[in-house]
Order: sequence, then structure tokens, then C-alpha cells
Amino acid sequence: MISEILKRAREYELAHEKDILPQERPLFHLSPRVSWLNDPNGFSWYNGKYHLFYQYHPYSSVWGPMHWGHAVSDDLLNWEYLPVIMAPDTECDSFGVFSGTAEVLPDGRQLLMYTGVRKEKTEIKGKYKEYQVQCVATGDGLTYEKYEGNPVLTGADVPAGSSLSDFRDPKIWRKSDGTYACIVTNRDASGSAQLLMYHSPDGFHWSFHKVFFANNWRFGNMWECPDFVECDGKWLLFSSPMELEAMGIEYPNGRSCMCLIGSYDEQTDTFTEEADQIVDSGIDFYASQTMKAPDGRTIMVGWMANWDVCEFRQPKEKWYGMMTLPRELSVRNNRLYQNPVRELEGLRTNPVVCKDVEIRGKTTLEGVKGRCADLVLRIRPGQDTTAFTIRFAEDEKHHVSLTYCPAEGLLKLDRRFSGTRQGTIHQRECVVGSREELKLRLVLDRFSAEVFVGEGERAMTAIFFTEQTADGISFESNGTSLLTVEKYDLERK
Repeated sequence: MISEILKRAREYELAHEKDILPQERPLFHLSPRVSWLNDPNGFSWYNGKYHLFYQYHPYSSVWGPMHWGHAVSDDLLNWEYLPVIMAPDTECDSFGVFSGTAEVLPDGRQLLMYTGVRKEKTEIKGKYKEYQVQCVATGDGLTYEKYEGNPVLTGADVPAGSSLSDFRDPKIWRKSDGTYACIVTNRDASGSAQLLMYHSPDGFHWSFHKVFFANNWRFGNMWECPDFVECDGKWLLFSSPMELEAMGIEYPNGRSCMCLIGSYDEQTDTFTEEADQIVDSGIDFYASQTMKAPDGRTIMVGWMANWDVCEFRQPKEKWYGMMTLPRELSVRNNRLYQNPVRELEGLRTNPVVCKDVEIRGKTTLEGVKGRCADLVLRIRPGQDTTAFTIRFAEDEKHHVSLTYCPAEGLLKLDRRFSGTRQGTIHQRECVVGSREELKLRLVLDRFSAEVFVGEGERAMTAIFFTEQTADGISFESNGTSLLTVEKYDLERK
């Protein structure tokens, strides 16, 4: 028996999804069924399908009381919407069903662990106190039921002095002995981020175990959406720090997503950090979540937006929010590498190859244009080259650009001229080093660009909402450079 609140949300999305035409959505990035989407939740392989749940406000294209939207896919690119699975309809999540993750129970049911949020009036007129607790739900991949014993973790389960209003985003996994562990982000008595670890014999009854990792004011304050996964013999600890103070070029100020790389002793539940890096050096990447595919790949997806720029699209629009292209992860020499899932190559069509083209000044290449495209570029700057620029989503007035500056060893992303009137973040840069040849892979999908450097050692992501008629792609070299382009249109098959 579903609640009236959940029933209403299902009826609303069913009635209004037809208001968004297919061509008004990205081609292969997941967008909300209707209205608003933010963090990925419960990213998993279950019952023969990829499942991706998401933070969801079905009633408007701005943030509101959180629900969980739901989509499934056979290939991580073609998504089928399923009915919204959870709504803020119980006492412990009356203000929102917030972010969480998924595991599988021994009886085959899928277990979802999430944060429930409620608010209580205070003695101060008009003021409310927010409480965040951890809850679980079980289901079969289509319908889910919240556990009658919710919440399973409350403020009574955090260390003394720790925040009760910043206690959220559980990452759950099953240990080798069959028991369950989770980490939940929190702030300690000083206000700095910490990840709290809990154990459970069955996924329903939880107890505090230890402080798994302490930030000690090193990277911002609160760490949102932690994730923890093994990859190539290393363990990756992801988080999305808030209010991060800039540290060189690697970590820009504001909000971003970072990764700690290290080792994990399961017996003592000890993570030992060995390296750190930003996950995506672009503008629009946050709240990453990983899963293990049936073939063993570690796959990551993120919210293709950022709380510092989420007003980039106007509230009057029909929808807001996309997931990034799912990315295959690998680790080499204590560095995270990311590349588009190999399934993307199945959407390639109409190949165009331009080899060793000499570029001096600005030029276009025959057959190289489009807003749904996959380009592999090899740039060999000459000794006199000070900058090499790729412009896309281009018309006479608009463009987004990538500029490689060999002497500085920097790659710069700029969307100032994409038609926006918002005074938000529009430029980012990352260190790629001075190279004899710079290899880039540029994936375009109507409203977004994802850039992968070299073999995937760097990534940069940005959204833009320039009219689709702005489909030009051009190249400009200050100095003489050689360029090889391998370009494909991307189409649903």
C-alpha cells in the first residue's frame, strides 16, 4: 500500500513527462523524468539491470522536498524511467528522502540505505531545528518498502559533540564475512568533516564502530556524498567537500569532488591514504557514486552540476539536472584514471578522420561539427605555438572553448560565451604539462561537454544551454600546430 504522497508524485510525473520532448533532453545522459534532479543514489547492478536512483523534486525545476527518482538501463546509456520509489511520507523523513546507496540482502532483496530529514520547531519564532537520521528500505527493483524500524541510526549514534544536522549520505557495503558496514558523513565538535563507520550483522540493526577518517580542516569543511570502493588493488575514498579553500590549481575554491587513494585493512577497518586528487577539474561535477559492473569494472557517475552554479539554468525551464556519462575507473601509479564507458562506442556513426592537418590561425574541417559527437584529438604544438583552442557549440555569437597553453602546461575550459546571463563560475583550468602531443577525447551531448585528457588521467566537465543550431566546431592555433581529428556522430541505435 503506497502513501498518498508517493501516489501523488507518481501521478504527477506520469502526467507531465510528455511535456518534455525527446529533443529537449540530452541524448544519452540521464536527466530527470520531470523537473529537478541532483545527486545519484543507489547506483547498482541488480536483477539483470543497471539501476540509478536520484535525488528528485518532481514538482518544479528547482530544489524542493526530496524524493527518489528511478531509472534502469541495459547499457548505461539508454535509460528507462520507472515510477518514483520513495517520497517524504514518514515521520523520520518528512522533510526529505536524501542521498544513499544500495546493497543486496541474502534473500535477494535490494537494500537501500538513505538519509531521512525532519524539522522541528524551536522556541525561537519562525526557527526550525533540522535532524538527519539514517533509514533503510527494501525492494525488488520496482517497488520498495521503508523498514518499519526506521530510523536505524540517529543522533544517539554519533560521537559526543558531533553534529546532528550534518549526519548524512550513507555508503553501505557488504564485508567478506557477510556482515555490513557503512560510512556516514558528519562534522566533529570543531565543525570539520569526519566519516563515521557503523557495523551491522543484517543491514537493519546498526552500531557505531569508529571514526573512519577525519578531515582535520584539510579539505573544506563538510564532506558530502562519501563513496568507498576497491579498484585495481587500491581503495578509493571519494567525497564532495563544501567551502573548499583553493589550493593551487588542483583544488579550486568552492565545492568539488575529490578522491583519496590508498589501502584498506578490513580486519581493523583502517584506511591508509597514499595520494589525493580532484576527480574532475571542470565546472559541473559533484556527488560521485560508484558501482561494480557484472564484468568487474568499477564505474562511476556524478551529478553534472554544482551547488555553486545550480542557478545556471532558469527556473522557468522544464527540467534541471543531468548525470555525467558513466565512467570506467582505473588506478595507475596511485592516480585515478577515468574514461567513458566502452558502451559509448556502440553509438558512434558517420566517422570523419582528418590526419596531420596544419593549423595556423582559425579554421574549420569538413564534416567536423555537431552537438552529439565523440571526438579524439591529437594536438602537436609547434615551437612557436603559444595556445591551441578548440571551440564547439559555436555560431557567430556563441561558443564554448578548450585552450591548451603548452608553455604553461595548462588546459583551460571557458563557457562565458555560451549564451548565459548568469554571473557564476564559467572558467576552470587544470595542469596537463607541456607535451609533444596532447591527446584529448571530447564527448558532446546537446547540453554538455566531457573532456578526458591523455589516457584518462584528467577530466573536465561543463554544461551549457546554447541553442542546438550552434553546432560549429573550429580550431585555432597561435603559431603552427599539427592536428589529427577522429570524429563520430553519436546516435541512438
